[in-house]
Amino acid sequence: MAVLWLDDVDADDIGTVGGKGASLGELIGAGLPVPPGFVVTAGTYREFIEEAGIDEELFSAVDVDPEDSAALREAEATARELITETPFPDEVREGILESYREMGEDGEEAFVAVRSSATAEDLPDSSFAGQQETFLNVRETDLLRRVKECWASLFTQRAIYYRQQRGFPHEDVDIAVVVQRMVDAEKSGVLFTSHPSTGDPQMTIEAAWGLGEAVVSGTVSPDNYVYDRGRDRVEDVTIAEKKVEMVKDPESGETVQLDVEEDRRTARVLSDEEIDELVELGELVEDHYGTPQDVEWAIYDGEVYMLQSRPITTIREDAGDDASGSAGGEAGGDLAAAVAGNGGSGGTAESDGGDGDAADVLVDGLGASPGAVSGTVRIVTKLDHLDQVQEGDVLVTEMTMPDMVPAMKRAAGIVTDEGGMTSHAAIISRELGVPAVVGTGNGSRVLEEGQSVTIDGDKGTVRAGADETAEPAEEFEPVEAARPETPVKPMTATEVKVNVSIPEAAERAAATGADGVGLLRIEHMVLSLGKTPERYIADHGARAYQDELIEGVRRVADEFYPRPVRVRTIDAPTDEFRELEGGDGEPNEHNPMLGWRGIRRSLDKPEPFRQELAAFARLIDMGYDNLEVMFPLVNDAADLEGVKGHMREAGIDPETHRWGVMIETPASALQIDELAEAGIDFASFGTNDLTQYTLAVDRNNEHVADRFDELHPAVLRLIGDTIERCRELGVDTSICGQAGSKTEMVEFLVEEGVSSISANIDAVRDVQHEVKRVEQRLLLDSVR
Repeated sequence: MAVLWLDDVDADDIGTVGGKGASLGELIGAGLPVPPGFVVTAGTYREFIEEAGIDEELFSAVDVDPEDSAALREAEATARELITETPFPDEVREGILESYREMGEDGEEAFVAVRSSATAEDLPDSSFAGQQETFLNVRETDLLRRVKECWASLFTQRAIYYRQQRGFPHEDVDIAVVVQRMVDAEKSGVLFTSHPSTGDPQMTIEAAWGLGEAVVSGTVSPDNYVYDRGRDRVEDVTIAEKKVEMVKDPESGETVQLDVEEDRRTARVLSDEEIDELVELGELVEDHYGTPQDVEWAIYDGEVYMLQSRPITTIREDAGDDASGSAGGEAGGDLAAAVAGNGGSGGTAESDGGDGDAADVLVDGLGASPGAVSGTVRIVTKLDHLDQVQEGDVLVTEMTMPDMVPAMKRAAGIVTDEGGMTSHAAIISRELGVPAVVGTGNGSRVLEEGQSVTIDGDKGTVRAGADETAEPAEEFEPVEAARPETPVKPMTATEVKVNVSIPEAAERAAATGADGVGLLRIEHMVLSLGKTPERYIADHGARAYQDELIEGVRRVADEFYPRPVRVRTIDAPTDEFRELEGGDGEPNEHNPMLGWRGIRRSLDKPEPFRQELAAFARLIDMGYDNLEVMFPLVNDAADLEGVKGHMREAGIDPETHRWGVMIETPASALQIDELAEAGIDFASFGTNDLTQYTLAVDRNNEHVADRFDELHPAVLRLIGDTIERCRELGVDTSICGQAGSKTEMVEFLVEEGVSSISANIDAVRDVQHEVKRVEQRLLLDSVR
């Protein structure tokens, strides 16, 4: 079928109707207020290019160097011409037009939004938001042309660049087109159901007059409303100067940009009642999907409509130690401070805030992506200027465009005149890890080409000159930033190791001088394949799956050799697997953290587990005798009998090679004698899980999160008793949870006699000094 109605699709149809279409169908099925519409399916696009014989020429044209701006421009132009100049098959043409005509009322043509919906967009680990086209207030005469232009937008410069950077082959991505009845929005915008960088339970709502396209594109600086979901109240309101709005021209029906009347420019867009309604809808959609959402909404005649919803993909991996639900998250860092939203230039804030030392602030706006860096201003007013942006420059523009992504990647910082926390600039900057300040109102006019500035993506400011608190962009090196300022490592009896979540961090982690890796997680290596382990093995073979793991683990083992590296078998929850290709059969668990994960999944579904162990065995055979294997969420010795059988089958002798378990449940702590008898060489505390299981506190539930305390006496007693018994049994103990970076926990562990402490990269040297201080105190106390 050329088209499907939104009423007939759901989240399982993403391969047919794309991310946006599947999301809209899912929302309708959940009873949420979504305007009606249909989808020109992805299969229709694929048949169009294949039957016309343009597919091979198309994919060849876009196979270019993503860092070559000129090649990207040529690729886009070629792809657009191939698609738009090829005629529709008659059957497809009539199918689209017939469905459109059914949307009209009382003999009137419907005004519709025509939106691209790619099959690789809006996925939980990648944000393709805004890369393809959207057209508003379209009628029959332009409908077919707009559908083709949506297809062609699959090959814009930005889309080509982004897919190649994320490893999505062009020929594997199809595109559907959503045709949806327009909402004549009086006010509209975007909301994040959780903080887009930290994942905190803080809802951010952005609102402007007219159609939401002005907010999403960054054409207007919207009002910003921050709602604290833990306290159930509005914490901060920033009223921006909304100079323009996008509306439907009553005569032509086209979308036009108009100047906003003076009295509405600085007027508050949303009432308290409207905020409450949006918060309620936001919580409903997040509950439905089970993950933080980025929602576009509109209000017309007092009714709120949801236009689309997609997962927030920019929550940092270390935020709240994978607060989004990443299982076994024992390697994360402390929660980052919330991004301040103190308003752009010309805006007014209805709450106290701001930087007390503002004398040298040139412009300010919304801190959209955290970090502070000093660099040279490069003002971009035309796409031809992008080549002027070099490594370490600060890119300044009115608003970022899709074609600017290659330059944004080179830039050390980004400043825009327009846009909010949900604008293109904000989303892409967060994903690239580039500090950004958006919605300044006048940055491109106030800042001067070649000027030296310091951009602070936390405070939302751009200051004159190079700030001593920020690294010069051309000198900043992530590896050097992790290297201790004093080269002499404190000598301690207690080893201080480091947690590593991704292979790319290996060099930086090794530079800390840590005594080894206390936790190397393989979740990121597996989930980044885009397929469940079972599907990947079925498609590419067991050897290829092993090779992927070997490549990542070997990179870390090389950096640390001969220091030990403890690699943990996979511990991802079912909700993460469900989002991957091949994850359709994953169970829908109410609380995946208490569900089918860790060793229980590995033993129940042994094929991927066997391949993990086979990969580790191959590494050991290559000479990486510093590799130690660790198993997660073990409860008792019965679990270990199955584990040892699989180890022997893979060629890893549990009698001669070091291996151990995570102590993450009260059961494993209380059964430590049995675990030791089974032959473990070490036991490592995963404090996040151990705490939540001991205290019956879901750390991702804002209603009880304040009760989550790794230093609770019950948790400390379990840890202390386990350490004491392990010392008697000759089993090493360690901690690799987030609490290992806390001073109070370090002091407790050293006093109890823990063998090693594994800390986050940025905390290693501080933990080393704290361990030395406590050990010296204990020595002094023993002789006094």
